[in-house]
Amino acid sequence: MTCDPVSRVRRFNRAVTSEVGALDSSFLGRGRPLGAARVLNSIGRGQSEVAVIRDYLGLDSGLMSRLLRSLEEEDLIETVPNAEDARRRIARLTETGRSEFQAYEALSNAQAEAFLARHRRPEELLRAMDIVASSLRRDQIVIEETDPRHEDANYCLGEYYGELARRFEKGFDVSLSRDPDAKDMIRPRGAFLVALSDGLPIGCVGLKGSGGEVAEIKRLWVAPSARGLGLATRLMLAAETIARELSVKLLRLDTNSALSEAQQLYRGSGWHEIDRFNDDPYPDTFFEKRL
Repeated sequence: MTCDPVSRVRRFNRAVTSEVGALDSSFLGRGRPLGAARVLNSIGRGQSEVAVIRDYLGLDSGLMSRLLRSLEEEDLIETVPNAEDARRRIARLTETGRSEFQAYEALSNAQAEAFLARHRRPEELLRAMDIVASSLRRDQIVIEETDPRHEDANYCLGEYYGELARRFEKGFDVSLSRDPDAKDMIRPRGAFLVALSDGLPIGCVGLKGSGGEVAEIKRLWVAPSARGLGLATRLMLAAETIARELSVKLLRLDTNSALSEAQQLYRGSGWHEIDRFNDDPYPDTFFEKRL
């Protein structure tokens, strides 16, 4: 067997299938296959609408019905009509189901910890897994508007500041930067957007406004594992959409020449270079775009 790309992908698929127990009739020793366990997990994690769970897991209607029926027969879940639309079904855990969900959570966490413990460079392994997960789930990445003080936003901003500190020749100290006030990135003045992959934050962008016709794009960041998937463009377009909703006519942003990929994105999406418009010590290139 040669080490061509297709063979390497197939080896990876076989390894993952075996590691996670996808072919086991009793996933993690709990007496039911992986499919039923995944449905139970989705419900336990807060997804309740049957159609949403089915689409999230990529199941056809027939298989979804069989899995739900098997879980109902075990008294792990119950399904009821949606109060607002009887054609839609809602699934929720029973008391027994909540106990079973917690048992799966404990076993899955232990399995993950044991898997990482087998590798001498767990952080390197995690980075590779993040790249694979982001790529495979790229169509399920969602962009949500959130408070810039939310923990997901804080995580993204912390990663962003850390990357600037590594890439800027003289480092980066957020206390010296013109860091936007949270109120300026909350409607009706502005907004803050976070990109989520399976609930994990992997990107962000802020729209800093003052209530007038001019606003700024701030803190655009995409996790290294999610780069190359068009996510930065999606975040920028989402921010521009909200700017239009807030009657903003002109957007501005600043950046540093060390961030060449960001400058390439701006130049290729209708932004034009302008003179300096602030006294922030870190940026050296400035752009604007009329909406």
